[in-house]
Amino acid sequence: MRKDDGVVGRVPPQADAAGDARAAGDARAAGDGADGADGALPDDAAGGPPLVQSLTRAFDLLELMADADGQAGLSQLADTSGLPLPTIHRLMRTLVARGYARQEPSRRYALGPKLIRLGDSASRLLGVWARPYLAQLVEATGETANLALREGDEAVYVAQVPSRHAMRMFTEVGRRVPLHASGVGKAILAQLPAADVDAVLARTDLTARTAKTITDPTVVHRQLAAIRADGYAADDGEYEIGVSCVAVPLSGTVAPAAMSVSGPAARLTAQTRRDIAPIMQRIAGDLTTWLETQDDHPATAS
Repeated sequence: MRKDDGVVGRVPPQADAAGDARAAGDARAAGDGADGADGALPDDAAGGPPLVQSLTRAFDLLELMADADGQAGLSQLADTSGLPLPTIHRLMRTLVARGYARQEPSRRYALGPKLIRLGDSASRLLGVWARPYLAQLVEATGETANLALREGDEAVYVAQVPSRHAMRMFTEVGRRVPLHASGVGKAILAQLPAADVDAVLARTDLTARTAKTITDPTVVHRQLAAIRADGYAADDGEYEIGVSCVAVPLSGTVAPAAMSVSGPAARLTAQTRRDIAPIMQRIAGDLTTWLETQDDHPATAS
């Protein structure tokens, strides 16, 4: 799950370097078996199987780095995880060797490139999981339903269920659209802190796709405030003339996400968008609940 930004604070690189050196010495003195990291955690309250302690701790460290914008030092990880420095040093050394973390020249640790591959696979799997809910959207609205995730400064479509209408919208899975000029993009932007929104807008230069594309940052922020208040975003020809879209934010995903329906502007009018928004919010909420259930009660291997 995604967590709020700013959970983990910053510490000076010098302190991290000192902590790294100290931890390395402690780890050599204690040995790789320090702190019982390869033992098993007790069964959970629901009677689940015992968990591998070292694996659980390694995942915890990766999540802490993700909360710290992808980078953290040993001292920082020790403060937030409560684990001994030798244990953290050994786990991070293993993650670096496997490509799931890397060590910067400053001695701080950062998320590694192998996580990108895992994220891509998770995005594709999310598309599979979402299809039944997108089918519900098509049944309820009659229009093509989509799911998109944020990837950098764009939204990428990871799933679609087409409308049954002869005249319908079609977007290839894998297609990318700008965040400021699309319904799904604006629903995603509305989930980000204002500083992150400003950074995206500055990098993309608010390029116009049509005469209706919003290119004024002040207007974009005003739209995002309305999206947060209303719970849905609209795109009336901002990305493609004659095409209308309504999108709702989706929680519980590997990256900021949104579900949308799109269709000809003649069918998907402003009133129609207002009418179907509550239906979309309910179905998106159902998908979020299901995703959270999977996260809280993961399948167990026999």
